[in-house]
Amino acid sequence: MTDGLWKSGTKKLLSDLQGGAISSADLQKHCLEQSRLVQDQTQAFYEVFDLEGSPGASSSSCAAPLMGAPVAVKDFIFIKDKECSAGSAMLEKFVAPYNATCVARLLKGGASLVGRTSMDEFGMGSSNENSVRGPVRNPWDLTKAPGGSSGGSAAAVASGAVPFALGTDTGGSVRQPASFCGITGFKPSYGRVSRFGVISFASSLDQVGTFAMDAYGCARLLENISGEDHRDPTTSRIPPFAFHESEKEFWRGKKVAVPDFLVGAEMDAPVKAAFEDFQNWLCSNGAVVSSVSMPLLEYSLAVYYLICTSEASSNLSRYDGVHLGFGGEKNISLNRVIQSARSQGFGDEVKRRILLGTFALSAGYRDAFFNKAAKVRRLLKESYEATFESYDFVLTPTSLETAFALGDRAKDPIKMYNSDICTIGPSLAGLPAISFPVKTTGMPVGMQLVAPYMEDLKLLQAVDNFQEASDGYRPQIATLMNSNSAEVKHG
Repeated sequence: MTDGLWKSGTKKLLSDLQGGAISSADLQKHCLEQSRLVQDQTQAFYEVFDLEGSPGASSSSCAAPLMGAPVAVKDFIFIKDKECSAGSAMLEKFVAPYNATCVARLLKGGASLVGRTSMDEFGMGSSNENSVRGPVRNPWDLTKAPGGSSGGSAAAVASGAVPFALGTDTGGSVRQPASFCGITGFKPSYGRVSRFGVISFASSLDQVGTFAMDAYGCARLLENISGEDHRDPTTSRIPPFAFHESEKEFWRGKKVAVPDFLVGAEMDAPVKAAFEDFQNWLCSNGAVVSSVSMPLLEYSLAVYYLICTSEASSNLSRYDGVHLGFGGEKNISLNRVIQSARSQGFGDEVKRRILLGTFALSAGYRDAFFNKAAKVRRLLKESYEATFESYDFVLTPTSLETAFALGDRAKDPIKMYNSDICTIGPSLAGLPAISFPVKTTGMPVGMQLVAPYMEDLKLLQAVDNFQEASDGYRPQIATLMNSNSAEVKHG
């Protein structure tokens, strides 16, 4: 069963692949079969590849770092000769002409690609309900949202269809789904991973992120896809790290800051209990946890939704039905062609954000909205830098709530946007952040740790140490799917 394959973690899975205990060809076949079973219940995929047409198929060498490991890829990221729709009618039937840099590096590292995962249209959403093909369902409870916008990737991993997946994170689109689905999701430092071949939402915020059952799996993906890329000038020249485990006493003497805006914040009872329990675990393992003043965080939501919508309105202007995108009506004036294409090709949430961003950038309002938001963003970044002069990490829940019901917020965009309150600060500051599950009853709860810029390795080591410390904290595959698990051969 899938549960038996990587219940002990991705470290053992990769070790078994390397040692030949599991055949990479058999594992890939198994994951393709399991993905189709999962698809019937969760709608996590737009496409599950055929074994013969799967990029990086069973020819992957076990001498390569990822050793034939199956990976699902969010439908925002180019896979050569495969469709890439961004969850939108605007790009339906668009076929990627080349591999994104992160995909090319995955294949070079020996990974095999299982399929394209569902997402909120153009990455805009926190529930994965905004796709032209309908919602994704949370594997832990099919009536609940998996989080967004990378909900398909999170659901694919959480259900046991694949051990690894790629997503993108603009304001929390990897971390919030990871929290809702009970897995680990990592957003790297801005510039750590190339965005070449990734469809743009908000260019100063977008980052490719990784999903796995544990931090070790996220780290192994990240070390393969990161590094400078001349085709993306925002990438850092800092070389990729090679993951290695931390010392057993990692947490002793570490200082962890808890932003004081969380004091008295309204949290779901399971989140509050888990947050307190994790702080107690840190203290019992030698860390020092303190409340700190970071008042600018309360403005991060407004800053984010001014900046991301402004950048979206600019980036999505290319989809006009003439140069690129849905064709709309024919034999009409140019203005009518554009109007037809954009009104039919974009969904309601995308239209809402384009309108918000266009307004924020318009003459007479740019200084009052976009420019002011950019200034506060800089102050927010400086606030994090000042905090990290005295602390190693910043800790928050990933979300103040567990997964909410599908449809619960479809008509209330402000309530939906508030779902991102804990995740957008690190995105605005370009910092590495990770969501990881902690013990709870009922629906999963995730904690978020944030580290200084480019200290991605230390952050992954911190969570890996926590997850190795006790089996009671080890992530679990959603039990809802286990009864449908197929077997895989062990050599």
